[in-house]
Parts: sequence; structure tokens; C-alpha cells
Amino acid sequence: MVITWEEFEQVNIRSGTIVKAEEFSRARNPAFKVWADFGPEIGILQTSAQITVHYTPESLIGCSIVGCINLGEKNIGGFTSQFLLLGFSDENDAICLTTTTPKVPNGMKLQ
Repeated sequence: MVITWEEFEQVNIRSGTIVKAEEFSRARNPAFKVWADFGPEIGILQTSAQITVHYTPESLIGCSIVGCINLGEKNIGGFTSQFLLLGFSDENDAICLTTTTPKVPNGMKLQ
């Protein structure tokens, strides 16, 4: 499927930093609750992420991440997910987070 450049520009992908993470015991599959700072204009958003293979809640704090922030909210096990944390599956289908190197300011839009 091919999309137009205008359609792609509607996807709001932003840089952020994880400021809080904790176990999500109510999730069907192993997951964490994650809060990320997307800068002063957007603020802190929360999500649920199945990223428990490569990460611990403690190791996530301060991580530079990439998230899609305009997909709308979704209720996951009684927790409101406000953005999609982006990553790739490794050879075993475990998620590896998409990051920025070097770190960029929170809230920067993907160009």
C-alpha cells in the first residue's frame, strides 16, 4: 500500500524521554506502564508497552524514545494509553525501542 506525502505528514511522531515506568499486572501479556515527557507543548503522556524482554522499569527511566502521539486514546486493562511507543521486533519477536542518537530535545517532530 502506498500513501501520499500528505497522509504521512498527518502521523505525529515525536521524541520523548521516559520519566516513569512500572509493572502492569492487569495486562494480558507481560507489559509495563510507561510515562514519557514529550516537551512543554505536549507534556507527559502515558502508554502500556509489551517491552519486558529487553527492559526493566528501572532501565527505562531517562531513555530517549520515539512515539506516535495522535492515534487517540485506548483503554488497556483499565489503563488509558495515550501514545504508541515505537520499536522493532528482534529475531525472537521481542520489542527493541526506537531511540535517537544523539539525544534530541523532547517534543521534536519526525522530519
